[in-house]
Amino acid sequence: MTLSPLVVLDCDSTTIQDEVIELLAEAAGSRDQVAEVTERAMRGELDFAESLAERVSTLQGTAETVFAQAYGRVRLSPGIRELIAAVHERGGKVGVVSGGFHEVLDPLAEDLGLDFWRANRLEVIDGHLTGRTVGPVIDAAAKAAALREWAEASGIPLTATIAIGDGANDLEMMGVAAIGVGYNAKPVVQDRADVSITDDLALAIPLLDRLA
Repeated sequence: MTLSPLVVLDCDSTTIQDEVIELLAEAAGSRDQVAEVTERAMRGELDFAESLAERVSTLQGTAETVFAQAYGRVRLSPGIRELIAAVHERGGKVGVVSGGFHEVLDPLAEDLGLDFWRANRLEVIDGHLTGRTVGPVIDAAAKAAALREWAEASGIPLTATIAIGDGANDLEMMGVAAIGVGYNAKPVVQDRADVSITDDLALAIPLLDRLA
């Protein structure tokens, strides 16, 4: 009998097609600069926490109305609703852990019916972004810790877990999970993933029946 699974996904460029930091940076006029840093971080060429701080600093002074603008432009990745439905049909749980931001992930989680979610939080003072985050940085280690925490909270063994991501900061959680899936992944992730899929997250559904 297949156990109820836990599937944990990265958010940006996995659950959704976009990089939220880039949507926010577009409003701040710094998208090109931010996109270059994001790409290098996802390839594993930069420390994630340092790259996050560098990118967030470009948002200083932007009005907090940018969150709703960014969420309005988010595009779901093909197959995400089907994958979530398949996990829930098996009595399982779905979590999204993001190096992005709660301010966009919170409404997305409600829309998708996620069981768990975690992300960075941007500091806002007097209605404007300060260019800093508050609280712990959700880096590679934090993503792996979230998967372990959610599995324990759900009574789901790690042998019944799948982690799906595209960037270098997803590798630790992919290593913890029974099956690590690269989705439209950077080369460093493709090299280490157990399975690689492209363009449609529903392609991960058959993997649910490989869990024990």
